[in-house]
Amino acid sequence: MDPVSVPADTMALAGRLGLATLLGAALGINREISLKPAGLRTHALVSLGAALVTLVGLQLGQSAGDSAAAGRIIQGLVAGIGFIGGGVILHRRDAQAVHGLTTAASIWIASGTGVAVATGLWRAAVTALVLSLLVLSLGRPLDNALHRMSGGNPDDN
Repeated sequence: MDPVSVPADTMALAGRLGLATLLGAALGINREISLKPAGLRTHALVSLGAALVTLVGLQLGQSAGDSAAAGRIIQGLVAGIGFIGGGVILHRRDAQAVHGLTTAASIWIASGTGVAVATGLWRAAVTALVLSLLVLSLGRPLDNALHRMSGGNPDDN
C-alpha cells in the first residue's frame, strides 16, 4: 500500500490533481454515455475538488502540526458531496420510482477517488475506478436479468 503523503513539489501536486481529474472524468464518461444527469464534467470536477480540498487538509496538518485537519476536512467533504448527489436523485410520481441513485453513488465514488489520489493512495483510487466501471457497465444487464428471473419489471430499479 502506498503511504499517505503530502506532495513534495509543484509537479507532484499537479500530477495528483491531474490524475484525480482524469479518474473522475472516466466515471463521468460512463454516466455521459448512459445519458445521466451528471456526466463527465461533473464527475471530473467533483474528483478534482475533493483532491484539492484533501491536499489543503494535508498541508494544514503538516504546517500547523494539526494531524486531525485532513480527517476533519475529508469528513466534511464526504457529507457535503451528499448534497450534490442528492441533486441528481429524482422521484417520479408517475412511475412510483426513484431515479438517479446510481449516478449519485458514482459522484460519491468520484469524490473518494479524488481523496485517495490526493493522499498518495493512487493505486487504491485506480482500483476503485476499475471496480466502479465494472459495476456501472455490468450492473444494468445483471439487474435486468435478475428482475426477469424474479418476474419483476426491470425498469423498476
